[in-house]
Amino acid sequence: MSLRPPSVPFLASRPATEGQVVLIGAPLDLTESFRPGTCLAPQRIRQASDVLETYSPHLERDLIDLQLADAGDLELDGLPLPEALATIDAAVAQVRTVGLPIILGGEHTATLAALSAIQRAFPGTMLLHLDAHLDLREAYQGETLGHATWAYHAGQRWGFDQIVQLGVRSGTRAEYRQAAACAWSSPGLDLPVRVRQRLARGPVYLSIDIDVLDPACAPGTGCPEPGGPRYAEVEWLLHSLAGLQVVGVDVMEVLPEVDPAGITAVAAAKLVREAALLFG
Repeated sequence: MSLRPPSVPFLASRPATEGQVVLIGAPLDLTESFRPGTCLAPQRIRQASDVLETYSPHLERDLIDLQLADAGDLELDGLPLPEALATIDAAVAQVRTVGLPIILGGEHTATLAALSAIQRAFPGTMLLHLDAHLDLREAYQGETLGHATWAYHAGQRWGFDQIVQLGVRSGTRAEYRQAAACAWSSPGLDLPVRVRQRLARGPVYLSIDIDVLDPACAPGTGCPEPGGPRYAEVEWLLHSLAGLQVVGVDVMEVLPEVDPAGITAVAAAKLVREAALLFG
């Protein structure tokens, strides 16, 4: 892996590539359509984590008791999209052999590469996708692969019935028709019993687009979509996943340039803390 060590490591982590949980920055920013700049997100999330406590009162767990490693940011500058995705894939493949990979993005296209590495190690992994947008377009702005199409590619490769989507409230008519083939797709955060039972049967990859949150809670993102849940609701959902075999996590699409007071980065950092303590 070609990595830039973090100038400010994540809360209670040590700069390393091995641990129970390993953070990887994926500063991918090649297909953003409305407002670019997510390449700055990984380091801003690390900086924002300093405002948090290491202890989660809800989980009664502490990061200081966890072997938390921060591997830094992947060197993606100047790489075309296929090479950048291959770099992310290789890094996640390496990290998952020593610990739980948590990817800090970066545009959501990076999830396709991370999921590819996880699927090789854990065939049949379910994708639990939290997002305001369906991301099920076949093409967007003349490109077949990008932040608005990655979930479509995931469905094509591993099956749409392997995808569970929560918080989605934006998409084209064609995307909503495609979403009907998913295991579950809903604007809400509630998981029906049959869907939860399905997730409990095997490995799960959890992907969180920060824009799943209402813009009042997370304005610092490229494509904000009104009508979403509050932070406490998303954290409640995260905690409800305790006991699942979560084998990879990412938190994507923070856009520092339009993040007043850094509140979106703090929300992302807290989700990372809770995920690390839950699944690490």
